[in-house]
Formats: sequence, structure tokens, C-alpha cells
Amino acid sequence: MLPSGHRMRRRDDFTRAVRRGRRAGRPTVVAHLLRRDEPTAPPLVGFIVSRAVGNAVVRNSVRRRLRHLMRGHLERLPAGSLLVVRANPPSGTARPDELAADLESAIDRLLRPASKGRR
Repeated sequence: MLPSGHRMRRRDDFTRAVRRGRRAGRPTVVAHLLRRDEPTAPPLVGFIVSRAVGNAVVRNSVRRRLRHLMRGHLERLPAGSLLVVRANPPSGTARPDELAADLESAIDRLLRPASKGRR
């Protein structure tokens, strides 16, 4: 699982990352990354899984799978950054390899340098 020191818990952090961060969408997930100038702080990761994904069992299963997948990507995130991963409704029925591929693709896109004229 995701180490507790890397879990995002404050509502303000979620709001800031979603509103001000860069966004990358895929069929099963949307990721929002906000880079902060805090070189000593660890990157924080939060998850949003709405009722549209499925019932409580499905939502918790998707959240656990996403937390497990994110553990392998923590070292790639810049120090002090905020990452919010929002599960889309298809994530409830997605195969584990589909979810992993979409998450990796979204993170790759967010970590690429921004093109001129964009955030």
C-alpha cells in the first residue's frame, strides 16, 4: 500500500491540486498534478472515487488498486508535489492491467515538460 506519509488528507490540498494543477485524462482515470516549491516535503497523493464508479465494495476495491499502483510511481513525483487521481466510472469494471496502463500514461503525460502557451 501507499505509505501513510504520502497520503493526502486535507481538503485544501485536494482542492488546490484539482483547481490549479495540470490535468491528464484517460478512460479510467484523471490525474491532477500541482508542483510546489517545497523540496523537503514528500509528494502527497490523494484519490477521488465517486458513487458513479459503483457501490461501496467496488469503490473501495478501485481505491485499493489505485493506492497499490501509485506506490510504484512515488519516486517519479517531484518533492512536495500534490497528485490527485480521480477514478472515472469505467474504472469499476476495468481490468487491472487497463487501470495500471491508464494511470501510468496519465502520470507520464503530467511529468513531461509543459509546452509553451500551456500551464
